[in-house]
Amino acid sequence: MFDFLEGYDLWEAFWTTVQLTVLSAVGSLIWGTMLAAMRVGPVPLMRGFGTAYVNIVRNIPLTLIILFASLGFNQTFGITLGSDQTDTINFRLAVLGLIMYTSAFVCEALRSGINTVPVGQAEAARAIGLNFTQVLSLIVLPQAFRSVVGPLANVLIALTKNTTVAAAIGVAEAALLMKKMIENEAQLIAISAVFAFGFVCLTLPTGLFFGWLSKKVAVKR
Repeated sequence: MFDFLEGYDLWEAFWTTVQLTVLSAVGSLIWGTMLAAMRVGPVPLMRGFGTAYVNIVRNIPLTLIILFASLGFNQTFGITLGSDQTDTINFRLAVLGLIMYTSAFVCEALRSGINTVPVGQAEAARAIGLNFTQVLSLIVLPQAFRSVVGPLANVLIALTKNTTVAAAIGVAEAALLMKKMIENEAQLIAISAVFAFGFVCLTLPTGLFFGWLSKKVAVKR
């Protein structure tokens, strides 16, 4: 029944997708948090940079960002990200592109969480001598993260599906293997169903877990 799968490393392709997702998610969370801090910070230049970055990047197709990472950073500027192997370079550039794109959505989700924190708490923290960084890291962000677990889960699920764009620069993830199998095998519907099921297996548990976590850590106001 599944003879068309013979000769193809399906597990390796989906493992590459998982690696892309995890590495990009960690990088996006870090950079997105920094962008959110810039957007609510007291320095006009940093606020302007954060606002411009988010508004520009969110309106650029991810495919263009991934291609720019490959054609621009690698082929034009010669950036190899510490590797001489083409496959590794493309993988790391794909992660970089996904981080650049996804962090803008992480920033907006987190900024909405920051806005839910009562202003009085920040004012009280400043009254006892805490500076902006301390107020943000000790008072505001912990509550903001708890209130946006659900939206961040949606961003993570979207990121998992967006990893398919990495196939545009030759990263050997699930979408590239699916394209190769469709070209070689006369089983379009069956192949598409297998890969659709694979992505459901990746995203559905994520949504269920974060849905449970969102209720568990919800801020009681």
